[in-house]
Amino acid sequence: MPYTSFDRDIKIAPSILAADFANFGAECAAVEREGADWVHIDVMDGHFVPNITFGPAMVKALRPHVRTVMDVHLMIANPDQYIAAFADAGSDIITVHVEACTHLDRTLSAIRELGCKAGVALNPHTPESTLDYVMDSLDLICVMTVNPGFGGQSFLHSQIEKVARLREKIGDRAIHIEIDGGVTPSTAPLVAAAGADVLVAGSAVFGGGSATDTGPYGQNITKIRDAAVAAAS
Repeated sequence: MPYTSFDRDIKIAPSILAADFANFGAECAAVEREGADWVHIDVMDGHFVPNITFGPAMVKALRPHVRTVMDVHLMIANPDQYIAAFADAGSDIITVHVEACTHLDRTLSAIRELGCKAGVALNPHTPESTLDYVMDSLDLICVMTVNPGFGGQSFLHSQIEKVARLREKIGDRAIHIEIDGGVTPSTAPLVAAAGADVLVAGSAVFGGGSATDTGPYGQNITKIRDAAVAAAS
């Protein structure tokens, strides 16, 4: 079901950027059946990042196929212009990049006023201190462990310390720490031990399977989850 409550249990959020583009609805349903907690949608505009993916119409088309949390990550310039459209399309969480927002607090307020949870993403070069004055307006912090724009990149180990510092900064606030980029059964324990609780994975989930052969999806999700849970315990 859509986002209704907060907990720090490990959540696996497959990124449909690695799914079969000709079969998105079935792919979303398949990973959910195989244990996905959220479905992550990477929106790219060809300006903020060097790639173009999905718009509000695609999110709206996918909404009936997603029964869990629709986690929409806006890797776009001028996100304020599109927040209402993505909210209307059925997003549960809308995440914007701190680097793309002129008035971040206002942007986060707009997301929440539209009934969505508000997230902020930090590129690898961006320090966590940029969030010092908006922590109480956040529901999620997405730490980019690759440079945004493409799937299949290698994990940046330099970001593990950032995750740990964010976890300390969050304290008892109901804020998720999400990891986006290079998540595998090998890297998941590193960020889970540092305090992350939402793991976005693309090729590490969708590799080896299909919407008609979903067993590998479940196996991949289980491997990532088990590794992360063991490290977080």
